[in-house]
Amino acid sequence: MKKIIFISSGGGHLEELLKLEKLFKKCDFLLVSEYNPSTIFLKNKYSNTKYLFYATRDQFLKYIFIFPINIIISLFYFLIYNPDYVISTGTHTAVPMLLIAKLFKKKTIYIETFANRTLPTKTGQILYKKVDLFIVQWEELLKYYPDAEYWGWIY
Repeated sequence: MKKIIFISSGGGHLEELLKLEKLFKKCDFLLVSEYNPSTIFLKNKYSNTKYLFYATRDQFLKYIFIFPINIIISLFYFLIYNPDYVISTGTHTAVPMLLIAKLFKKKTIYIETFANRTLPTKTGQILYKKVDLFIVQWEELLKYYPDAEYWGWIY
């Protein structure tokens, strides 16, 4: 059974990631997200849930301290869990985990968010050429990511 880390920030990115829930039954998985009031339910629903600290780029001073800590925590989760794959719907929370996975020669899949139909996200721009499989949910995004795969909506 393949071991997969599913990782995303909270909110809409997490909602998209949870649309892949049927895959959870077909693998040994770890779910990783940011800890905030909207993600507390994850621990009750999925016992194999881990959290990173919550911070956004809008909270710059907090973010510059939290982001490096989250990189270390991501490395710890990765080393302990040792996945075959890392799958993410974004955002900045997932970048370190995906790059760590690539460093350890594990397979990585990034699904560009449904929320951006006409413009690429910053996370997508960072990860586009670095992940093994880059999926877009809008055909219009193929002009920014010509090597991506268009699979349609995950909703």
